[in-house]
Amino acid sequence: MVAKNNPTPKLSLSVQYADTRLQELLPRPLLRKTVQAALYFPAELTLRFVDAEEGRVLNRDYRGKDYATNVLTFAYTEDEDAEVTQADIILCTDVLQTEAQEQKKSVTDHARHLIVHGVLHAQGYDHETDEEAEEMEALEIQILAALGLANPYL
Repeated sequence: MVAKNNPTPKLSLSVQYADTRLQELLPRPLLRKTVQAALYFPAELTLRFVDAEEGRVLNRDYRGKDYATNVLTFAYTEDEDAEVTQADIILCTDVLQTEAQEQKKSVTDHARHLIVHGVLHAQGYDHETDEEAEEMEALEIQILAALGLANPYL
């Protein structure tokens, strides 16, 4: 992937709280700051917080997996020459809260990690191979550290 050459790429961000439980913990300015830290290219993104049922339906219908997952990224710009990255990033509140509790992390920190993860996916990063996973994980750790957050993989 391309190194970050523009420190503040243009961002159009829509935030949808279909599930409002995390709205106070994750206000729009914090979400914007988190997304912006992970951007390498101009982007038009939507962050949508959903409950387990909506998360399960989306994961089933689009990935063939009949369970709610923590984050889903629907990237709409597959062309590397696209001027703007476009994607919807879906975060499942129920899964996010359960994972945070199990991993003894704050919900806010875990959500911010998953947002960074989703934004990287939107820009073409993946973790299908060990090499890709190592690259993506290293970027996540670096971005989160710049935001003052701990390494989520420790």
